[in-house]
Amino acid sequence: MKLLRVGTAGAERPALLDRNGTLRDLSGLVTDIDGELLADASALARVREAAQTPDVLPPLDANGLRVGPPLGRIGKIVCIGLNYHDHAAETGAAIPDEPILFFKAPDTVVGPEDTVLVPRRSRKTDWEVELAVVIGRTARYLDTAEEALGHVAGYATSHDVSEREFQIERGGTWDKGKNCETFNPLGPWLVTADEVPDPQALPLKLWVNGELKQDGTTAQQIFPVGEVVRYLSHFMTLYPGDVINTGTPAGVAMGHPEPKPYLRAGDVVELEIEGLGRQRQEFKDA
Repeated sequence: MKLLRVGTAGAERPALLDRNGTLRDLSGLVTDIDGELLADASALARVREAAQTPDVLPPLDANGLRVGPPLGRIGKIVCIGLNYHDHAAETGAAIPDEPILFFKAPDTVVGPEDTVLVPRRSRKTDWEVELAVVIGRTARYLDTAEEALGHVAGYATSHDVSEREFQIERGGTWDKGKNCETFNPLGPWLVTADEVPDPQALPLKLWVNGELKQDGTTAQQIFPVGEVVRYLSHFMTLYPGDVINTGTPAGVAMGHPEPKPYLRAGDVVELEIEGLGRQRQEFKDA
């Protein structure tokens, strides 16, 4: 299923994109697309049944309707750094022995076409297309990658916007360059795991002002999705509604020769992951 949330920011309603591409209202069945729904097998079964006969769900006029983040009330966002072989190579970084972890606050999440703000005094705002993994079952101390995949509710397109000077040159952890306002557009859809048979076979692309900058595949991940979920479960408990950003392929601004083409107000970034939908953001000054 392709689940999404539509409407003004903070007042989104749950919706479903049916097999014919028609937007359908789910608010008569569920209150929201969130961790509570993803953990409720009976509620998900009702949604699946309705998806098989979508005419029972009221259609929504998508014209002019804002698409919000496809997941509400996100618990935590765990991010994996340097998780693509080609991205590590372009930045001159060594391949990590274990996943590199940092966090983004849930309040960085915006819709897939919402404005992204370039922070004040920013000189190095960068782009990163990423596969987001959404947890559907509580995960702790998992033994295998295969077991870990069984705790995944679905996948989404994520934009891990980053300010490299704040991240790397200002001391401390990476978090200060990752948590600026609007720095995690998510969506348009939460695609349930049954529609993504192999999360390691997904092409990812990103364009800046119409120019292709990133063109990769999740097959290049150093630590695959199942291993990432298994690994994390030994350091923290993952709950339904938690999100994992799994890293970005080569092509970020930081990896370009000087002068590096960092983002400025007026730039337009578009990104997509095959089967998971497309995003478009205009950048403006904070």
